[in-house]
Formats: sequence, structure tokens, C-alpha cells
Amino acid sequence: MGRDKKGSLVYSTDRGRLCPDCGLGVGNCRCRTPEVMPPGDGVVRIGRETRGRKGAGVTIIGGLALASEELAQLAGALKKKCGTGGTVKGGVIEIQGDHRQLLAAELVGRGFKVKLAGG
Repeated sequence: MGRDKKGSLVYSTDRGRLCPDCGLGVGNCRCRTPEVMPPGDGVVRIGRETRGRKGAGVTIIGGLALASEELAQLAGALKKKCGTGGTVKGGVIEIQGDHRQLLAAELVGRGFKVKLAGG
């Protein structure tokens, strides 16, 4: 087990890496700054993208001003609605396939202002 310059533990086998400030595991750290929500203009943009996917299209949902936990929950609900897979990357939800109309209707029903982007 390692120790830092102050003599406190920096790793524990039962908790993994430790925060140097509060001494808790990095996942349970109390001194982390709260997550800042990304800025948005209030409009959710839904588009389709095939770049880098060998022609397979995905529906891209961007402009959601939600924290990462809320974004992941919304992505899960949208994936279930479409009956397909997807992911969250860099604050953008990617849903496999072209489901723009279905997702637009679902997001409008949830109170978002939606705009279809692209062709």
C-alpha cells in the first residue's frame, strides 16, 4: 500500500483509489465538485448520422441540458421506446437506426422543444 507525502493512504484493496482530501474512495468522495450541466439554448436537436459507422445510421439527440445521470435515464427510456440499442457519448444520445419522428414525438410529450436537424 502506498502513502503520499502527508503519510496518508493512497490506495486500499477494499476501496480502490482514495481521495487525497477526504480519504474516502474516489467513487464516494464527498469533496468532489457537483456536476455542471452543459449550456443549452433550450432546443433539442434530432438528426441522423452515418459517418464512421460503415453506412449504419444512428439517430443523434443533442442540446439536452441535463446532468449525465438524468441523460442516461432518458437514453434508457428512449431506447426502450424504439426497441433498439444506443449510448450516451459526450452529452449526446445516440440511438441505433432512424427513429427521428418517433423520438421527436416522445420528447415533445416530455415537454422539450424539439427541432429536426439535417436532411
